[in-house]
Amino acid sequence: MTTSPIFRRIVWVSVPLLVLLAAFAFLGISVGSSRLTPVDAFQALLGRGPEPDMLTNIIWRIRLPRVILGALVGSTLSLGGLVFQALLRNPLAEPYILGISGGSAVGAIIGILLGFSRVPGVCLTAFSGSMAVLALVVLMGRGGIRLKKDALLLSGVMINAFCSSVITFLLSISQDARIHNILFWLMGDLSLPDLAQAGLLALIVLPCFLLIFRYANVMNLLLMGKEAARTMGVNTGAASLVLLLATSFMVSATVSYCGLLGFVGLVMPHLLRLVLGPDHRVLVPACILGGGAYMILCDILARVLPAQGEMPTGVITAMIGAPLFIYLLKRSRI
Repeated sequence: MTTSPIFRRIVWVSVPLLVLLAAFAFLGISVGSSRLTPVDAFQALLGRGPEPDMLTNIIWRIRLPRVILGALVGSTLSLGGLVFQALLRNPLAEPYILGISGGSAVGAIIGILLGFSRVPGVCLTAFSGSMAVLALVVLMGRGGIRLKKDALLLSGVMINAFCSSVITFLLSISQDARIHNILFWLMGDLSLPDLAQAGLLALIVLPCFLLIFRYANVMNLLLMGKEAARTMGVNTGAASLVLLLATSFMVSATVSYCGLLGFVGLVMPHLLRLVLGPDHRVLVPACILGGGAYMILCDILARVLPAQGEMPTGVITAMIGAPLFIYLLKRSRI
């Protein structure tokens, strides 16, 4: 039985990234306010070792859900950035900068203030917010679904700023006692869910991962330009619409869980493209695995860097991503 070269390349790329993801995940369940040795963490996962009940509760109820959520969020945002960069053929495009995350946050806050449950209520209001922003960005770009890269990107930056002001307005007029928690959530918080909620998020985003992987070769053709892709038999309008809807849906779901985590979709696709090249059949699984590992690492840093307590994970992602954005902005001369 023979395998295709691209399949073998995907395997060779995915295996080391999977090992890296597993290593960061294991480190993620070992560090925290109660420091555990790797041996203690491994025994606690199996329900053994000293004080098994206490350690098992810490691992299974607090740290493991957080690690799973971090992996799902990192994978989603990284893959979202890759899709937007392919569609717009612009290295600066990603859900946060385009305002998709900001629109999701506005919708999610409205859902939270109305007292909706996280799923499906807050997820649906977040998705409505992202779709409203996406429609507005496309209209302002004056390209319909035929996306114009620079106009669309600048429109997204302006709408993202507008969404930030709407969020501030909603919080300022609200008398809700949960405002402090909402503010912490807005800065990127991975500490909320339990295993069931993390599993529910996985059920939402994993089908989107598979759908986007199915369109990986289409994204390769779209990078050649719309006209060239059409001559290769691609229905560019339908493909762009499917990719935009799938990306907006999974990004909205993650924002409703953990708030705004900026620049993840900028950092990982660029790093992986630099190492692996431009083939999206390889980049899609690489972004899923590498983005998950990157987010878990950022969350570990958010927990261990402060002398007391922890900081929002979004602080770490912004500190890494913002300088890279300025560097790319300077190179692209927009």
